[in-house]
Amino acid sequence: MRRAHAMPFGAELTEEGVRFSLWSPTAREVRLVVEGESYPMPEHGAGWRRLTLPRVRPGARYRYEIDGDLLVPDPASRFQPEDVTGPSVVVDPAAYEWQDAGWSGRPWEEAVLYEVHVGTATTEGTYAALARKLETLRELGVTAIELMPLADFPGRRNWGYDGVLPFAPDSSYGTPDELKRLIDTAHGLGLMVFLDVVYNHFGPSGNLLHAYAKSFFTDRHKTPWGDGMNFDGAEGGPVREFFVHNALYWLEEFHFDGLRFDAVHAILDDGERHILAEIAERVRSALPERQVHLVLENEANEARWLARQDGQPRLYTAQWNDDVHHCWHALLTGEDDGYYEDYADLPVARLGRCLAEGFAYQGEASQHRGGEPRGEPSAHLPPSAFVAFLQNHDQIGNRALGERLSHLAPPDRLALARAGLLLSPQIPLFFMGEEWAASSPFLYFVDFSDEPALSDAVREGRRAEFARFRAFAGEDPQIEIPDPTAEDTFRRSILDWTEATRPPGATIREEVQRLLRLRQEQIVPLTRTAFEGASWSEPAPGALEVEWRFAGGLLRFAANFGKDEVRSPVAGTAVLWASAAAEIGTDLVRLRPWSGVFLTALHP
Repeated sequence: MRRAHAMPFGAELTEEGVRFSLWSPTAREVRLVVEGESYPMPEHGAGWRRLTLPRVRPGARYRYEIDGDLLVPDPASRFQPEDVTGPSVVVDPAAYEWQDAGWSGRPWEEAVLYEVHVGTATTEGTYAALARKLETLRELGVTAIELMPLADFPGRRNWGYDGVLPFAPDSSYGTPDELKRLIDTAHGLGLMVFLDVVYNHFGPSGNLLHAYAKSFFTDRHKTPWGDGMNFDGAEGGPVREFFVHNALYWLEEFHFDGLRFDAVHAILDDGERHILAEIAERVRSALPERQVHLVLENEANEARWLARQDGQPRLYTAQWNDDVHHCWHALLTGEDDGYYEDYADLPVARLGRCLAEGFAYQGEASQHRGGEPRGEPSAHLPPSAFVAFLQNHDQIGNRALGERLSHLAPPDRLALARAGLLLSPQIPLFFMGEEWAASSPFLYFVDFSDEPALSDAVREGRRAEFARFRAFAGEDPQIEIPDPTAEDTFRRSILDWTEATRPPGATIREEVQRLLRLRQEQIVPLTRTAFEGASWSEPAPGALEVEWRFAGGLLRFAANFGKDEVRSPVAGTAVLWASAAAEIGTDLVRLRPWSGVFLTALHP
């Protein structure tokens, strides 16, 4: 089995040779430079330049010369072994022979996501090294790994959100074929693989599109990173195609099972058909025989993108639910800085609404946003429309010291939250190492070593970002913020997998494994039946009751986050899981502070 996605741009292998195609509407002259030989690129109308060379072979290195003085890589390069400003490589995508011909994916309800940064997941920081961990993750109960962005970024270390060449998996981690082998291996083990993609901005270093395609961007839309993408202007067609094909490229050529779209609230498009709608429609039209899952990150909580039709997602499968994380975090830590102020006032009630209805904010005013309304009604959506988590790369790495939740919350409280995550019918996500409470932080790191001024700006920006937080305020801050440009900051973030084999990590991992086994045996079969609604209540101060109803039965979660013991009825249900501090009676369960229980009642 061999796979390739055909694109209207980039270097494509044809029967006549390699066809090079570049959209360069604001360049006066373009020449193609291949292995030291230079060729004029003829115009083909509407800003396009194309040239086919019959004697070029895979492995050849090439660049474009713009207006006689600037050499740039191909914006649709498939591989950049010499980093973002080096030459691009002609790749034969069909050279890799896949072993997963029978793989068409897994149902979304079975998903247990495991978010991974390839560079810090192992000591080697490669696709090959990560592939050797897949069997361990399958044994744990993970069913899908989600890779943080791979688009080629400047330097040797980065979270991935500074990518500038979206079609080229970064060479720091290995070759494109080694990435394919990782995915192939995962499929052989029954694991799905997702990729985080960034369509809202390019990184601050290495983006040379302005030199020859100024109309790729527009000042009509402003984002936190500058001018927005020109999705809706007169010359927006090639921009839209660039990102539509990027999504299809990863799903077809690399056989990913799904994509996570970063910060789509910053993708601005005033056209009749939003680019998000076009991407989802084109993907679903192109791959009807596969189970492909499209997941959003969207601060705006726009439930419209998650609509179902005949029980199936019409456009997007699910959204990362930051609200549920913020509720758990406020409950577990008592923090109320930053966006936690919107949750620390009523954390139990807001958690109940999240678990039952999806979003905590469904149009209500956000204090953190100065009273601005946030969100849309979401109670009509099934739980599987939401990805829930206690931690992810943002919620750890965007802390000044990169602390994991296990460094901030008592173990017994975290154990309750962990069960609340893994046994609720929403789709759970772990951040790598969370299953054993890894001791390593996950810090913010970059490598702009070739640009000292940019490195200085990043360091100062990081300090300024936390200046308003109490621990870092004043001329003599209590704690020094790690330098994001230092290699040591990156190295401190690398996982030590041996921690999972000895106490206390081994004990925590065993509990996670037990919970995930319960999930697959009891929760997943229930969620495969039709969702009939959910409700929540706060029967006593600090107490929470949530009930989800499916055609196959019901699932209840009762928890006590307060100071006094509470009692909850259990008659007519079976105990699926209970905290060690919960006492189960015939008709009632006694819940001491920070204990809980999951109950089921299945229909015959």
